[in-house]
Parts: sequence; C-alpha cells; structure tokens
Amino acid sequence: MLDKHQNLFSEADWKKLKALQNPKMEKVICDAIEHMTPKDCMFFDDSEEDTKRAREMSLKNGEEMPLNLEGHTIHFDAVQDQARDKTSTQVLLPKGQKLSRDLNFIEREQGLAEILGYMKEIMKGKTMLIAPFCLGPQHSVFSISALQITDSFYVVHSEQMLYRKGYEQFKTLKNKDDFFYFWHSAGELDEQNRTKNISKRRIYIDPMEERVLSCNNQYAGNSLACKKLALRLAIHRANNSDWLTEHMFITGIAPKSKPDRVTYFSGAFPSACGKTSTAMIPGTHIVGDDILYTKNIGGKMMAVNIEQGIFGIISDVNAQDDPLIFKTLREPREIIYSNVMYDETKKPYWQGCGEKIPEKGTNYMGEWYPGKKDKDGKDIPLSHPNARFTLRISELENCDTKNLHNPNGVHVSGVLYGGRDPNISVPCAECVSWDHGVVSGAMIESVPTAATIGNVSTVAVSSPMANLDFLIVPLGKYITNHLKFGKSLKEPTKIFTTNYFLLNAQGKYANTKLDKMIWLHWFEGRIHKEYEAIKTPIGFIPKYEDLKALFAEYFNGRVYSKEEYIEQFSIRCDKYLDKYSRMRKQYEQEEGMPQGFWDELNRLESEMKELKEKHNGASTVSPFDL
Repeated sequence: MLDKHQNLFSEADWKKLKALQNPKMEKVICDAIEHMTPKDCMFFDDSEEDTKRAREMSLKNGEEMPLNLEGHTIHFDAVQDQARDKTSTQVLLPKGQKLSRDLNFIEREQGLAEILGYMKEIMKGKTMLIAPFCLGPQHSVFSISALQITDSFYVVHSEQMLYRKGYEQFKTLKNKDDFFYFWHSAGELDEQNRTKNISKRRIYIDPMEERVLSCNNQYAGNSLACKKLALRLAIHRANNSDWLTEHMFITGIAPKSKPDRVTYFSGAFPSACGKTSTAMIPGTHIVGDDILYTKNIGGKMMAVNIEQGIFGIISDVNAQDDPLIFKTLREPREIIYSNVMYDETKKPYWQGCGEKIPEKGTNYMGEWYPGKKDKDGKDIPLSHPNARFTLRISELENCDTKNLHNPNGVHVSGVLYGGRDPNISVPCAECVSWDHGVVSGAMIESVPTAATIGNVSTVAVSSPMANLDFLIVPLGKYITNHLKFGKSLKEPTKIFTTNYFLLNAQGKYANTKLDKMIWLHWFEGRIHKEYEAIKTPIGFIPKYEDLKALFAEYFNGRVYSKEEYIEQFSIRCDKYLDKYSRMRKQYEQEEGMPQGFWDELNRLESEMKELKEKHNGASTVSPFDL
C-alpha cells in the first residue's frame, strides 16, 4: 500500500523505513500521506546524522534561530499558542461514554470528522517528517514505542532531545501493532513561521486507536505528542492493566554524612509548583523531572522516566534559587529556549533570571523594551510566564548516569504530593499509610499558573495527583487502581506531602525556595528511621529539634527559629475541615469511588474534629501543643 508513495522518500530513507517490516506502521504512514498530501517525506532513524539533520533543518526553516553560545537556539510560538490548550484538548469517546469532572471529551465520530476535516491536505507544499521514539528505556519491560508524524522540524528536534531513539526498538517489537502513533501539523504559517489558524487548533486523543491527532499548534505541550498527550494514552493503558503512569519526577536523595546511601523519590506537583526544582535540588541524583511509569516488580515499586530530557519552565530560574539549572543554561550545550527574550548579542533573558536586563531586545511579541504595552495597555513582560527550556538530562551535573537509562528502573522508597497552597498545608508531613497517601494525593488543591491557557487565578482548584489534566479514565477507576497498587507491594512505599507556597501573616512566603532541601532530607531520614515525629490528624510532622539541626547542617549554620516552626507547622483545623468538606462534595459526584477513599476521608475528618475539641475549639493548634 505504501509502495505507491515511494517517490516521496529519498532512497536512503525508504530503505530505513522498509527495513522495519512493520505493516501497521506502513499503513499509518500511507493514511497520513493520502490525507495530509505532503510534497515529500523524511524518515528518521537512530543515527547521529538524522539527529543533526532535524536540528539543521529547523534552523534553516526559521523554526529555531541560533543564540550566542554554541548549541543554544530559540523558538517562538504564536502569541496565542504558548501553553497547553485545555479547551481544545479532548478525548474521543464512543457514544454514551463519559469522563469525570473537568475532563474534556467529545463523541468520537463527531470529533474525528472535525479534526480530520481540518487536517485534510494540511501538509500541502510541506515535508512530512516521520520519526520513531521509545517511551522509557530501550528494550525494557516499561517501554512503549511511539511514532511521530509531523511537518515541524522543531517538534522532531525537541523530541530527539527529550525522548530516546526508537528505530532499533521498533525492529525488536514482537507485536508489530503495539505502538502509539501521532499525527501533527503546525498548519499554515505566517511570515515568522508561526501558526496562523489558532481558532482551528485541536488536540484530540483517541484511546481506541492509541493515537493523537493534533493540528494548528506549535507549543510543545500541544504538539510534542510523546509528552503529555502520550501520557494520556499510557494512563488509559495502565489503568486497564496492573501498573500506573504518573505526572512525577524521579530523583535520588543522599545525606551529607552518608553520600553512598541514595534513596529514590517520585513526586507529583501541578505545573509550575516546584516539581523540576525539587528534582534538581543540589545533591540530588536526578533520573527524571516529569513523567514516570511504575510497576510492581518483585514486590517493590519500580519506576522509570519515560523521557531523557527536560522541558522546563524557565521563569524565576536564577543562580540563587536554582543554581544547578542556571549554571547549565549559561554554558555551551544543546538547549532550545522558547518564548524568552534575546538582546542584540543573541544572549537570552527571562523573567526572574537575576541578571541586569538590557534596554531592548526581541521576544515573542517582537521588538521589546521595558514598559512596552500590548494593545490592551498592559505591560508586555520580558518573557512569557510559561517560557521554557529544553535540554538532555545527561547535560546536568547531578544526572544519575547509572540509572537514567536503567531498563529495570529504580526502587521508589518515597512518593511526594504537593501543590501551590498558600493557606492550609504544612511544608512537609508523612502520611500514616499508603491509603492515607493516596487520599492526600487525591485532595491536592493548587492555585493555577501560566502553564495552561486562561486567566491565572488566586483561588486554589482541585488537582488529584497533579494529574487531572491528563486523565482519560474516570477518577473512581483511577483512585481504585492506586489503592490496589499499594496493597500489591510487599515493601510498602511511604507517601509524603509537601507545600512550598505557604504564606505568613504578612502575605509573604513562609519559607525560601531552597528550604525544600530540608524537607527532602527529613523524608529521607524518616525512611531510614532516623527521626521520630509528631502524630497529627494530617500525618506525622517533624520535631523542631530535627529541623533545626538540618537547617544548620545544610545551610552553613542557619538558625531555624521556633517562630518559623510554629508559623509553618501549626495545624489549621478549620481550614483542613473546610477542605475535607469541599473534597467530600466533589467526590460524591464521582461514580465508582472506592470505599477505601471514604473510610480514609472519614478518619481524617473525625481526627481533625477531635483535635479541635481537645484544644477548646481552637482554629489553629501549635505543633508545640501536640
């Protein structure tokens, strides 16, 4: 079937494609060619030549531009295409099926008719790019193969940095049909090589075919299907099996006194809430910063990073708060900056970079200078709030080179859940059980950020497991599978909660950005039974003396005061009870919620009421009174 289109490929690319001997792949490519009608096609294998070709063509086509340091390039998205588009991202479901609250779906046949209509002949006059990738380490029990079809060299170049090469993986597939596939087109471009038809931007996930169809967008969260779009497909697959895939980092923590004792943690935080910076705290051994697959192997929670790179938010990354990332960004290496500003020397700058800002430059809105206004009279920021950087994890000083590509994964001893919570949650606590941890994860509330399109709010919203945006299964099923997974483990993994955004009475953050290092080392010590803790209705919280010692050890004698401790670790009874009431109302609307969830929520509510009564109805209880 594909043979009739051989003339669209170079002789070398055709040989590489045919060598895979994969009938389904050939049909997917043939269908894409006949629907989107490109002028020619390129096929990419695992070679360094093909990796170099994607980057060079992205530069040649103007999708990226070189910056001042070797390997640095910059990419701009259209002004209205610089974050995930939740509204236009929908799951294609058969008629009669539905999802949970806030999860967008459309009747499958209706959605296919719409997006395939938009994608008809959308690549006319353009080159179709076909690139195989591997989600997870190559040749691993965790691995899922993926095929990207796009007309954007920027997309292929980005995915080559972010994901492992997949050509050799496809060669070894026992089931030739077992892969995700993605069609993407940036659509018609303007003179600046940016998507024009934003009103026709669509990102549709089709779990029946394990594919994604996406058009009229360039922002990586909408166009790089291997990332959050493939996460949705993997969540669907995992939740119809016995494993999990989560919006989580993986990083190893080792105490100063015992540097060879590396304990691995995973952690889920909504976007722009400290996930990448937690994984990158000085002294960590980073395996991944965003997405993991986890399975019960030998009774242990084993996990891999599906990526090999980072697509990180760059706002507020500076030498003081994120020293490792900042150092990496200011050295020659392959990095793609997106939607930042550059000056006449081609040096990039971004909001919160901590450096002197030039008087003029170029950013995503064109020529820029301090005080420049948009059409509505609002100041145009130096860089977009959701500006990003893309680099390989292997470029980082704290990369865990031993385990980054380990096909067996790492043993996760601790799971962290956190969000942007200014009013309620303590900076760190240990859940009393796996079930308590799952319910705590299900109750994450976070103030929205610029990582999704829409007005940034000051009101926290529910974000179960920091994964709600990516669920394509009902919440009841998702939470049930989390509870089952924990019960299947012979070596239970501890679950912790954390919050870096608690505000004090003056409306300022109650802790600094780097204080998260202390919470992580307390978690690590708890796993190794080195610290006692105070039992509270929200779980175990640290003792003052232990935190005081940790602050002194890791911050050159910094004094951690009792006043700080009280401010941060007081139990805000009324606010927790209000939260539990909100959660009850929300989850009562969900079908199929497991009884274990309600049992745990009832326990939390009852114990918090008892604490309040014990302290004569106090709305807040000091940790020294517990």
